[in-house]
Amino acid sequence: MNIANFKIKPNAKVKLSKFPTGSGSKKIDKEAFKASLQKDIDEISDYQYKLYAEDRQSLLIILQGMDASGKDSTIKHIMNGVNPQGVIVHSFKHPSTQELEHDYLWRHIQKLPEHGHITIFNRSHYENVLIAKVHPEIVLAERLPGVFTKANIDEKFWKNRYKQIVNFEKNIIQNGTHVLKFFLHLSKKEQAKRFIERIDNKEKHWKFSPSDLTERGFWDDYQSAYEQALKNTSTKKSPWYIIPADDKDYTHQLIGKIILDKLKEINPKFPAVSTADADSMAVAKKSLLKESGK
Repeated sequence: MNIANFKIKPNAKVKLSKFPTGSGSKKIDKEAFKASLQKDIDEISDYQYKLYAEDRQSLLIILQGMDASGKDSTIKHIMNGVNPQGVIVHSFKHPSTQELEHDYLWRHIQKLPEHGHITIFNRSHYENVLIAKVHPEIVLAERLPGVFTKANIDEKFWKNRYKQIVNFEKNIIQNGTHVLKFFLHLSKKEQAKRFIERIDNKEKHWKFSPSDLTERGFWDDYQSAYEQALKNTSTKKSPWYIIPADDKDYTHQLIGKIILDKLKEINPKFPAVSTADADSMAVAKKSLLKESGK
């Protein structure tokens, strides 16, 4: 499993139809995948503990994908067993009235990870170059200067917005927040299958909405929007990974390995103990041992 095969190089042309949506294997060894993932989760947990103790760096994980691509499932399986004290998940819905009084990045800035934390954006600021590109009326709701009609939302507008996002991520990276971005690449056939499962399973009815089918009608428009976003915002420090999403066990294993590799690269360390602190702990230990009669 060569992780580099899933990484998008800066300015590389992206044609999603050329990227696999499945593992390429006719038979998935689910137990082997789960065992491998659990091993990686254990290591992720160890690194997350060091990251929290170090309190100098943080990690932002961005998950994007079509409806039913498995974003919730990915979070559930990979972060299972990791200390919830140091991991926070934010899901971004339609912006509120207050949020629309600010620029589109404002609400995302509020949710960036603190030092020592891992934060997951389940959908993110990229919605502003994805769904907003498919439905430009969303941009009109932002009431931007000089943007009065859809005609004002031209190619120049989008190029400028891509640059804004790249600069935003560059800034947070320079200040200690590392960024991982995953596009869960789901096939249209698999999406239909998962929608049917939601309809057939009463416990999943809450996940299904008639609007899901409406948005499915814009499938090709979304694919194009993703291709442009991936091409224009994948950088050396903040690359996109196109993850096959049709086989969930394979998806989870792959993302888990990429997160683990990133944490190894970040290489957080426990804070060094000063001589004064070491002396203080020695005195405290002596006192506690005496108190306990040892």
